[in-house]
Amino acid sequence: MIVLAIDSSTSACSAALWRDGTVLACRLRAMARGQSEALLPMVAEIMAETGLDFAGLDLLAVTVGPGAFTGLRIGLAAARGLALAAGLPLAGVSTPLAVAAAVPEAERQGRTLLAAVESRRDECWVQAFASDLTPLGEVTALLPAQAAGLVSGPVVVAGDRTADLLPHLSDAVAASSPGYPDAAVVAALAARLWREGRALPPEPLYLRAPDVTL
Repeated sequence: MIVLAIDSSTSACSAALWRDGTVLACRLRAMARGQSEALLPMVAEIMAETGLDFAGLDLLAVTVGPGAFTGLRIGLAAARGLALAAGLPLAGVSTPLAVAAAVPEAERQGRTLLAAVESRRDECWVQAFASDLTPLGEVTALLPAQAAGLVSGPVVVAGDRTADLLPHLSDAVAASSPGYPDAAVVAALAARLWREGRALPPEPLYLRAPDVTL
């Protein structure tokens, strides 16, 4: 299976081509803004680098959140447009799962994993996982002190809000992985979830009502 994955849901932008466990090409750049200008050129670069065209792909994948409101819309709009034009299926992957899956297996062993994603508010998006990445609950918005109540025992924390959570946990370490999703990890997750029939729909996972109303 050949998968093209993209992410712009947090403080980075990335695109990757993945084939049966091997990353064929990848672009990743940390950036708080500018994903709308950077994302599609990244896709064009990796397609050119590998010599593949969209007819040779089996699946497209994208992070669906929760995350930055604008970043989610950029990634989803791009992915849905590409899927429509190429006639390809599109798999959604949650942002906390993508962050958690980037933590090396050796760091997860014997510890609960807590993914903490920036929400641009005092709260952060948090979700706990077992060491094998099985979710231990739903993703939710909590203050850092409240998030500590989700886990007990040894913990490894990943995500761009890691520094906010560590002071509230008695036995926790920070993961060595970046605090944002990597499209190469998203591609591998999407391939597995798609085969198992567990991929998310390509729709934004906001989990919170908008601040602006009529």
